[in-house]
Amino acid sequence: MKKLVLLACILLASLAALAQMSSNVSVFATGFNNPRGLKFGPDGNLYVAEGGAGGTLSSAGVCRQVVAPIGPYTGGFTARISKVTPDGTVTTVADNLPSDQTSADQGSLVSGVADVAFMGNTLYAILAGAGCSHGLVGTHNGVLRVNGDGSTTMVANLSSFQKTHPVANPQPDDFEPDGTWYSMIAVDGVFYAIEPNHGELDTISTRGRVSRVLDISSIQGHIVPTALAFDGHDFFVGNLDTFPIKDGSSKIMKITPDGQLTTVYINLSDILGLAFDGIGRLYVLENTTGNQFPTPGTGKILRLDYKNKFREIATGLSLPTAMTFGPDGNLYVSNLGFGPPPVGAGQVLKVKVPAN
Repeated sequence: MKKLVLLACILLASLAALAQMSSNVSVFATGFNNPRGLKFGPDGNLYVAEGGAGGTLSSAGVCRQVVAPIGPYTGGFTARISKVTPDGTVTTVADNLPSDQTSADQGSLVSGVADVAFMGNTLYAILAGAGCSHGLVGTHNGVLRVNGDGSTTMVANLSSFQKTHPVANPQPDDFEPDGTWYSMIAVDGVFYAIEPNHGELDTISTRGRVSRVLDISSIQGHIVPTALAFDGHDFFVGNLDTFPIKDGSSKIMKITPDGQLTTVYINLSDILGLAFDGIGRLYVLENTTGNQFPTPGTGKILRLDYKNKFREIATGLSLPTAMTFGPDGNLYVSNLGFGPPPVGAGQVLKVKVPAN
């Protein structure tokens, strides 16, 4: 995701002067390394995908690399999945998972576990920081099943799928051979996942069958689709767009299960999360607003109250990367999800959502 990479290089000199978050936002849990996607499990606990802390392993000279100045990547096995109980206690569910970092920003942008989702009582995860092009020879991006003992089993090799099923309009100077998956949800017994770098929506079964719902790049070009939600009938996809950030250049697209795309909402910025509440209202997570590059303290959550009429629900977030609704009706948000904060600085925020 070139946009985030370039941005991370020029993030503000310090996070000390963060903007004040709105009064309905509180810190629910801390201690995460580049937190990304998150979901509540059937046990009532919150599960958090973490990008990790990268590493120094290199695959230069072994396989095709991401082009400079973004690549080549280096990697390590520092990503993990954490569990947060309702009182905010954090424990590790699975660790030693692939994590990469870019050359351009000395680790400010790290990818690892991108998202998590449940199928019944079983936890699954999708990797974004694995593969030879991410510095880790012998690994692959894919969907993992998390076993009861904390070990993981790959059920779908997405690196292989993307290499044998290229999209129509990849971006040559921002191409990642193994991809960088972002959002994954479970719908009707299968997973659906968005990949921003190639620009595609795919379906993945627990038996490893992968098929493409839509090559978004063939219609929209390189718009960096990131966020994915389902309203019970159709999929909704938000995009990050490319650098520099242009307020109002992101949008939300509706994609039917048979792959028909319609743009439904426009004039948004830097979308990294979408979620529907219990009565069908759509919430949008904007990573950065009012700035050309990702900027702490400028993230927002908006709610669609009327056609193209969005209401601010929370402001002052710092580099948020994902959100989900909890069983209590509040939103939970990964905050400080990338950038230069020290290891363990990532947070999960709780956002009290107004009823009206």
